[in-house]
Amino acid sequence: MSAGFPGIARSAGFGLALAALAGGQPAPVQLEPAAIARVWDAEHVSSPLTPLVDHAEVMRRVDAIRRDPSGLFRVRDLGRSVEGRTISEVTFGTGPYVVLLWSQMHGDEGTATSALFDLYAWVGRHRDDPAVRGMLGALTVHTVPMLNPDGADRWQRRNVQGIDVNRDALLLQSPEGRLLKALRDEIQPRVGFNLHNQNWGTTAGRPPVPAAISLLSVAFDEARTMNDGRELTKQLAAVVRDALEPMAPGRIGRYDDSFEVRAFGDNLTKWGTPVLLIETGPWPDEHPDPPLVRLNFVAIVRALAALSDGSVREADAARYDTLPANESLGFYVLIRHATLIVSPDVPPFLGDVGIGAARRVRVIAGVRRVFLNSMVSDLGDLRTHAGVFEIDGTGKVVAPLVGGAPVGTILPRSAIAGAIQVGAPNDLMLLSPAGDGYRVERIFVTQEEVR
Repeated sequence: MSAGFPGIARSAGFGLALAALAGGQPAPVQLEPAAIARVWDAEHVSSPLTPLVDHAEVMRRVDAIRRDPSGLFRVRDLGRSVEGRTISEVTFGTGPYVVLLWSQMHGDEGTATSALFDLYAWVGRHRDDPAVRGMLGALTVHTVPMLNPDGADRWQRRNVQGIDVNRDALLLQSPEGRLLKALRDEIQPRVGFNLHNQNWGTTAGRPPVPAAISLLSVAFDEARTMNDGRELTKQLAAVVRDALEPMAPGRIGRYDDSFEVRAFGDNLTKWGTPVLLIETGPWPDEHPDPPLVRLNFVAIVRALAALSDGSVREADAARYDTLPANESLGFYVLIRHATLIVSPDVPPFLGDVGIGAARRVRVIAGVRRVFLNSMVSDLGDLRTHAGVFEIDGTGKVVAPLVGGAPVGTILPRSAIAGAIQVGAPNDLMLLSPAGDGYRVERIFVTQEEVR
């Protein structure tokens, strides 16, 4: 990544789920959040760059679980996507309390998919620990790690019909939606977990902070009526909040609970399976995927533990209600208090620059590659906003990038050319005064491969 623009690294190689855990005697499991996080640190098997997880990898991992001779896991193929990709279910536990988790019904939202494979590996490794045995005896946990494999392979939200599967609960025109509905009707889960990713511009609180995780106790009618199911999902949200807040202080938000008549979560709740939505957002690190997968893993394990031992019913639902509401007041990079040269024809002025960014996946010569694409989302007085990464531009200049000028170059003032346009890709440079010109301090490019 160019100087000053945070990048995302990918380490080489990873083991398949259960096979990677062979050897060594695991320490006894404790189900407190900090202990769960330490277990993830030591034992996780997830890929360090979630956009690279395609359907082929999911099937390799599922097949490795299918071959586990212990009988702990039950794997079945629920059906196929529009393009014929297999959609699989992984189930563990034999208890009377039935739980359903599904991930990646939006193809470009894969953080929880990786967390589920860490969950399977954790259960497999610690199956004989009393805490895990208790969970397996109390719960039957059904999971769908990748509901929209066609979208996932394209790293796009919708399926190949162009349907947002999460808005297909009533018409059921997508095979992916029909499979999820049929599974719910078959197993009649007591609670469901709808696992997603949210825009990196999502914030929580005032002043705003980028929201790493957002929670929603899903409504089942316009009046947002409370019943036992909604009380349960609020209590589950409280369990998750209490687990994650020490790890992500101020970065847990609450989604708007307006009823969406077409959505799966809303309709599953209406049909008798109350749903907790968990949305994963940005993280202020050059390598954001591992810490975000870690948060998902801790959230899921703590929620399952609270369901299995009944402690969820002791949680204070007000801990959910008092979460700060989500807003869209964020940028990926926010440069504050700089002098802006938006064009040689416009006098410089003081202001802030908000750069939005999103990851895109391209298959080049058969290889799946990840790119970070950015654009200038806003400029001016952005004091009411926040950045995942913030830069103090006091005494510095933001200007369009002069082609080929590396960091450290001294540019004459007359070299500034081009324009900065809101809503358009713009290569930028952050400059500091140097005599009669400027020294290039940092460069921000609109597209760069993530490695």
